[in-house]
Amino acid sequence: MPRRLTPIGWFRAFAGGLSTVGGILAALIMAFMTLHILYEITLLSFFNSSTYVLDEFVGYGVAAMTFLALGDAVSKRALIQVTFLIDWVRAPVLKLMLRLACIGLTGGLVIFLSLQFWKTISRNFARGATSETMAQVPLWIPESLLLAGLVIFGIQLLADALGLFEKPENPF
Repeated sequence: MPRRLTPIGWFRAFAGGLSTVGGILAALIMAFMTLHILYEITLLSFFNSSTYVLDEFVGYGVAAMTFLALGDAVSKRALIQVTFLIDWVRAPVLKLMLRLACIGLTGGLVIFLSLQFWKTISRNFARGATSETMAQVPLWIPESLLLAGLVIFGIQLLADALGLFEKPENPF
């Protein structure tokens, strides 16, 4: 008989799935960047031509990959954590409070950055701002990918914080 998920378990599963989607999108962006680089090499080597947008698109791609993969990295415990202070503390309640404080500080930074990105995206969308390159990419598009990554990361952080209360003996 399958185990019933608690509301926290359901939310953690949802956050994990969302984080996986972000990781898959990051991998797809990397694949498209690789194909674009190979295409550019072919154009330059055999046809003495270029797309003239490789630098711009790779820049957008690297930023998008980094932000979209954050949630997946947290859900798979792939981010480096400096835990010497938490490891030094022996009292379980104090350990829990320290972990919550770390997640809370990170979450606060994620909220702050998300609000700043939202303001910029809204402004660029309203003004129709585009990049000053030949591609004239609407700036709200790559910025939206960064915001999506931050939102996924924030949801994963919340899931981890809730997970501390579901399994306090070994939350990480």
